[in-house]
Amino acid sequence: MSTLGSSISRNLITPQSCWQLNASINGYAELSGNQLATQVVAGRRFQVINHSKKFDISGVSSNRLKVLLFEDGYKCWLKEEDVRANQILSSSWKPKLLESNQIETKLPAVLAWIQNAYKKDNQYLWGGTLGPDFDCSGLVQAAFASQEIWLPRDACQQEEFAHPIDASPGGYELLIPGDLIFFGSSEKCTHVSIYKGNGFYWHSSGVQNGRNGIGLDGLQLGDQNPIASYYRDQFRGAGRVLRCYQGANLLQAGL
Repeated sequence: MSTLGSSISRNLITPQSCWQLNASINGYAELSGNQLATQVVAGRRFQVINHSKKFDISGVSSNRLKVLLFEDGYKCWLKEEDVRANQILSSSWKPKLLESNQIETKLPAVLAWIQNAYKKDNQYLWGGTLGPDFDCSGLVQAAFASQEIWLPRDACQQEEFAHPIDASPGGYELLIPGDLIFFGSSEKCTHVSIYKGNGFYWHSSGVQNGRNGIGLDGLQLGDQNPIASYYRDQFRGAGRVLRCYQGANLLQAGL
């Protein structure tokens, strides 16, 4: 019988078993292919949903695990060889919950983390959460996670999770540093940033919108910077992080 902290072996990889990372690895969107969905930092825990093998047209097999990441409730595929090399058997995870005033005291450190990430050489990476390369929601999630504040993974999920704050391009008086600003179409949020103050926000954006990585842009109506103008036209709203994500609640959900 396996014990907590024992090295993983293949026969232990069963549905509902729980594991903890001792190294950072990639999480993929599908059973096969190399499209990142997220990246999973060392120390995180997950539960196995199922274990699958798929053969490509050349006959090469792909052994992957579909998993539920506890801290944000996100589902993705992990390569079996990455799991076997870098995981230990774990107990189930319980969230570390913070009151809104405790979160507020941590916001300066969240912003300092973003400032430091901005100074490093970086580029936009779809699915990036480890750094130095991030996608928009990965940057936001990693910044808050640096202070043990877990948020959902995707921009649209973060929009639903945050407490709405009244704001608009040119009208950001009610925002405080550390608030989230959301962009996209009228139907869906597709981009997220962190408010720095004085009308400016940090975000990671791709080359198609004029930048490749972390930048600082503004909500001011007179700002004619093409990147700022592009996102200002897609402004959806703003929100404040008042709680930590209770990912452990999903353990009872159907997998």
